Parts: sequence; C-alpha cells; structure tokens
Amino acid sequence: MEDLSLEPVTAANWRDCAALTVHPEQRRFVADVTHYLCMCHYGDVWSPLAVVRGRAVVGFVIWAVDDDGSRWIGGLVVDAAHQRQGIGREVVRRLRERLIAEPGTPNVALSYQPANTAARDLYLSLGFVETGETEEDEVVARWTAAR
Repeated sequence: MEDLSLEPVTAANWRDCAALTVHPEQRRFVADVTHYLCMCHYGDVWSPLAVVRGRAVVGFVIWAVDDDGSRWIGGLVVDAAHQRQGIGREVVRRLRERLIAEPGTPNVALSYQPANTAARDLYLSLGFVETGETEEDEVVARWTAAR
C-alpha cells in the first residue's frame, strides 16, 4: 500500500481527521476523533497522526511513550468508507515498525476491549501477544522485535 502515509495532524488536515466516522456497531469500541485530538492537545502523553491515502485522510491513530520506554498505539480509527481494504493492518504495522526502531524501546503495546474481536484478531495476527495485563477495562497486548 505505497500510497498510504502517516502524517502529522496539522491546521490543514485536522478537520478531515475530525470528520472520520466508523460503522454504528463500532462506536462502542472507539471514541470520536475529536476526543483523541483533545487528549493529544490537552494531555502530555499522546501524539496524533493522520492516515493519508493518496491525498485523502482515511484514518487516524495516536501513539505515546510509557514510563518504562514502551511505545503505545491507541485511538485507531479507519473511516467507515475505507474499511476492509487493509488500511488498519498497514497502519499498525508501519507505526509498530517506526516505534520499535526508537532507541530504548522494549516493546510496542496496545489495548482493546475484550468484546472487540475484530481488533483482537488483527493485533494477534500482527504478532502482538496478550500479556494478562489490563488497562482500565481493556486487554493489553505487546509486540517485541525479538520474536
């Protein structure tokens, strides 16, 4: 998927990010992008990225660095009109590779609600392993380069 890129959220594209929507049955698993943008802007933890295909924003994801150096992927949203095209898989794969390449990164982590079997299947197929940890009400899975 050569025409896919992860780009900074800027004054030029934040509205396109905020306009992303998911299918109604997915709304219980992800927040609106505006919520994630506020987390990034008003908190000191998360950083946002726009998922761009061609010249259109088709998704959104956030990432963070934990106290132990672990990198986290969160808030992944692929617009309903662009789902089932491998975009979510490619975003997680590319961001995981970018984050694990940072010096001192022991692993890349993410979390998901137990009922979100589509997310679970995707993450496990990409080599993430459930650790038994939880983050609030979500299952934590981690990926390390040593695999």
